[in-house]
Amino acid sequence: LKAAKVLVAGVGGLGTAAALYLAAAGVGKLVLVDKDVVELSNLNRQILYTTEDLGKPKAEVAAKRLNSLNPDISIEALTLEINEENAPEIVKGCNVVVDGQDNYKIRYALNDACILHRIPFVHASVHAYEGRLMTILPGKGPCYRCLIPVPPPEVKGFPILGTVPGTISTLQATEVIKIVLGIGKLCIGRMLVYDALDMAFYEIKIERNPECPSCRLL
Repeated sequence: LKAAKVLVAGVGGLGTAAALYLAAAGVGKLVLVDKDVVELSNLNRQILYTTEDLGKPKAEVAAKRLNSLNPDISIEALTLEINEENAPEIVKGCNVVVDGQDNYKIRYALNDACILHRIPFVHASVHAYEGRLMTILPGKGPCYRCLIPVPPPEVKGFPILGTVPGTISTLQATEVIKIVLGIGKLCIGRMLVYDALDMAFYEIKIERNPECPSCRLL
């Protein structure tokens, strides 16, 4: 773990908890990327921030908190937006990329960059009372574009139960640790779904699309 470099793409509801557990576990280098500043509406689920951090860059605040937790690791904070142009350079050299995004365009950019560099990509998403997780290992199962070929219509206005991203991001951190250590069975080719209202987990099998424009040549 000490030798690993992990990119946390987005330090919001998913990324803050995932980064917290990765720092506590002793991952040697974390790269935190987020263009946003802390807002009051974030605080029900983005656990690295307080009211004293309002208006401050998320990546910088998160890096400071995680360094306080574990001063023996290296943390780099990047206050910028990931896109198709910069994603390949940002992910280059990382052992794993953690998806903490809520933006389809950025997820596609990360997916394609991870495929380019053959980097494991641990995807997660949340909506209302539900969370989803799938690990993408380029060349060994479906990629993010196989899962979601085109962005679905945007749904606005429904809040997220704050504990749901915490639950899913803890599982993301677990997948990252397993990848780095080379242990256990990864969530490849199957999407793990958490339903907080029913307090249940179930799986959906995801097939690789042989015509996928992102991974068909692997």
